[in-house]
Amino acid sequence: MSAGEDEITAWFARRSRLSTREFPIGIGDDMAQIRLGGESVFITTDMLLDGVHFDLKQATMEQVGYKAMAVSLSDCAAMSTIPVAAVVSVALPKEVDQKELKKLHSGIVRGGDRFGCALVGGDITSWKAKAPFAISVAMLSRKGGNEPVKRSGAKVGDCICVTGSLGGSRAGRHLEFDPRVEEALKITQTVKVHSMIDISDGLSTDLTRLCRASGVGAVVNAEQLPLSQEARKNAEPLSSALNDGEDFELLFTLSQKCCRRLLDAWSGSVPITQIGEITGDGKVRVRMLDGRIRVLRARGYDHLKNS
Repeated sequence: MSAGEDEITAWFARRSRLSTREFPIGIGDDMAQIRLGGESVFITTDMLLDGVHFDLKQATMEQVGYKAMAVSLSDCAAMSTIPVAAVVSVALPKEVDQKELKKLHSGIVRGGDRFGCALVGGDITSWKAKAPFAISVAMLSRKGGNEPVKRSGAKVGDCICVTGSLGGSRAGRHLEFDPRVEEALKITQTVKVHSMIDISDGLSTDLTRLCRASGVGAVVNAEQLPLSQEARKNAEPLSSALNDGEDFELLFTLSQKCCRRLLDAWSGSVPITQIGEITGDGKVRVRMLDGRIRVLRARGYDHLKNS
């Protein structure tokens, strides 16, 4: 059986020899942190492929450009940092013309402008043979009002919370989602958040990643999961909310006291829901609607196993 995405990423991380003084956050989180003098810059990169992250038979180039930026903006949100600038590279099939590239540019700019993230450069190349469209975004951000939130800080007894609703991304939500940049900054300005990740590959997978990074377990309550309207239309709404992926909502943990304070004070248009609790046994589980507790297997998207 071939190694999955998390296994090969962990292998890369074990071989990293980065100085923690110069690179306080390295391989394995939503963004890397680089210290430049007394300041820090954060960087992330994401590559999107036609036929995997979107389908150009259905999506427009403008939508593709927007999503490419929004995915990286969601990484900024996951660490509660402020987006600054991006460079974008594209690999083009021969049939893509300037008109389509201008639509792509429009979507990229639309995604960045909302959060003050400038498009400052990139690269354009094309395939010699028939090949898919690919787009890669590298994004820089800066520290918000507080320290960046990593995946590795969850504590036993923490409440587990999510923003928005989950599931049903395959119905088109994955093309026009709102990165939770503003919500992340507001949350971390209100209370102390111990750990955070964005839900890109599915709640089951990303909660497992957060727990593994923190050395903890978790119990999620099925009845508390905020199902999207699209998920409710599926034959298995719970499976949709746990595994569909590309929700790009925030998944975060905080103390019970801070959770109560946050939920009492929260007035944002995007809801926050408490969905479970961090445990100390290292097991990730779900309490089903009938009260039985089952192992929650990471059945979201894996780029190496699902490709």
